[in-house]
Amino acid sequence: MVAFANQSSLSALGKFTDVVRLSTNETLIVRFVTLDDADVLQAYFRSLSTQSRYNRLMGAASELPPSELDKTLHVGENSRFAVIGEMKVDGVETVVGEARYSYDADSRSTEFGLSIGDSWRGRGIGSAMLANLECRSAALGAVRVVGETFRNNEQMIGLARKAGYEFLPAPYDWRQVRLEKVLRRGLADIPCESWKHATIIGQLSRAALSIA
Repeated sequence: MVAFANQSSLSALGKFTDVVRLSTNETLIVRFVTLDDADVLQAYFRSLSTQSRYNRLMGAASELPPSELDKTLHVGENSRFAVIGEMKVDGVETVVGEARYSYDADSRSTEFGLSIGDSWRGRGIGSAMLANLECRSAALGAVRVVGETFRNNEQMIGLARKAGYEFLPAPYDWRQVRLEKVLRRGLADIPCESWKHATIIGQLSRAALSIA
């Protein structure tokens, strides 16, 4: 379990911003969420269609619940992380997707959730963010990435299938399916600053408030 001790430790997370070139030749920025992102995150979730929000939050909600927002903003606490994907629209950085993931050192696995804005689908953003998340997970030490989604979430099912995930029964809800992928060794072909600076992650962990 890692909780970052101070703002100077958190500021180092800026080293892990990735610039990803999509198949459409557009540029996607993937970066860790900061404490200043509360409003843009909520605006993003409110902009999702009712069904997309339901699929992402696994239930009815008009926005990210306050408790979840707080966890999302405090990157690194309890080995929980959150990233947003941004693209420039008319000169303004716009959130087009987000992902949250948590790392469990005992099982060496990362559990994730991911969403892409409804109007931004079909540009390869989902595939790019999922590949980036896998690389960030591997840099933390994960050998497996897992997630759960509703069986009728066609967008997530299709994305996971394309990325090589295995589909298994979800243990607690028949409406859901478990997604699982074993990470290959070496992810140097995926744009990911976390992989390049994996030793820095170790340095941040040692400087953290608590390590368990």
